[in-house]
Amino acid sequence: MKIYRVGGSVRDELLGLPVADRDYVVVGATPEALVDKGFKPVGKDFPVFLHPHTHEEYALARTERKTAPGYAGFTFHAAPDVTLEQDLARRDFTINAMAIDDAGVLIDPYHGAEDLKAGLLRHVGPAFGEDPVRILRCARFAARLGFAIAPETMTLMRAMSANGEADALVPERVWQELARGLMEDAPANMLAVLDTCGALVKVLPELAPYQPDARNIAALGRAALLKLSLPARFAALAGTLDEPRLAAFVARARVPNDCRDLAQLYVRHGAALARAAQLDAAALAELILNGDGLRQEARFVSLIAVAHVYATDNASAQTPAQGAAKAAAKRLTLALSAARGVDAGSIARQHADPQAIAAAVKAARITAIAHAIDMTTAL
Repeated sequence: MKIYRVGGSVRDELLGLPVADRDYVVVGATPEALVDKGFKPVGKDFPVFLHPHTHEEYALARTERKTAPGYAGFTFHAAPDVTLEQDLARRDFTINAMAIDDAGVLIDPYHGAEDLKAGLLRHVGPAFGEDPVRILRCARFAARLGFAIAPETMTLMRAMSANGEADALVPERVWQELARGLMEDAPANMLAVLDTCGALVKVLPELAPYQPDARNIAALGRAALLKLSLPARFAALAGTLDEPRLAAFVARARVPNDCRDLAQLYVRHGAALARAAQLDAAALAELILNGDGLRQEARFVSLIAVAHVYATDNASAQTPAQGAAKAAAKRLTLALSAARGVDAGSIARQHADPQAIAAAVKAARITAIAHAIDMTTAL
């Protein structure tokens, strides 16, 4: 029995990046042998085990064979005679097909270290074309690492898009990869790769074609630079869609509610948010009410952040656009705090008629917002 550390931890270690999860391949062993050593089986489709102490994943070396369309159409063969090289051959990219033995020696049969130095994403072998999820993974790695796509890999991905293999991608997996790609430092790279290989129009047609100078792409880049949350980045990406196309996008990709709701709010109220620096207290109170800021403070703060990345420009120095964006964000934040600071319960106790209560609370919020703005202007 021999154990090797494989995959992403090896890649990230060679890149000098933080190593999070470590995965291992066990060669020359049976499931019974690992269980006898205290490993706990967790894999359903193929033998994967948790280490009895570290709880890291250990998988028996295996090969795979395509048996049906789509990413789930595979059968796996795990046996003591499967070699490390055979196991690595089934992996997606050369940079993920490296291993390190217990002596710290790098095993790199497919020249992944060379591609790391060259900044290339290159598929290991023709089996790449049998799994459409690898198109999404390629695009996500481009967003994470900033690597170029090897010409032969791009040719293969184009063929996969053209022959219908990408059509087998299920919404949940599309969203999983898109969400991870959006949280990378250069999320637009993911969309660019998907568009170049012809997959974007199939899996996310509302975003096709990719236009690098589009407002939503610029906003997404600034959202990533500011390390905004996933819902904020999704809202930035979807912010130029109209409501019907946004609804289609959300349904197609099974977008989670928090991402959907923030994007819907921005699509509906983005124009008003952009004018926030010019809005008076009454208009700001109405915007906060319509944007559900009184009930959902954190979400409205995220909405302000999305409006900010749409309003700013890419210049590094102070510009009129950036100044206006900061003023709008500050005004909205002040207004939100002031409106939420009104004691609606105390006001309600002073009136018997529900309509009178609503009018008094609304007036108090407008007054509070106006006072907050005046105080800030005076400073």
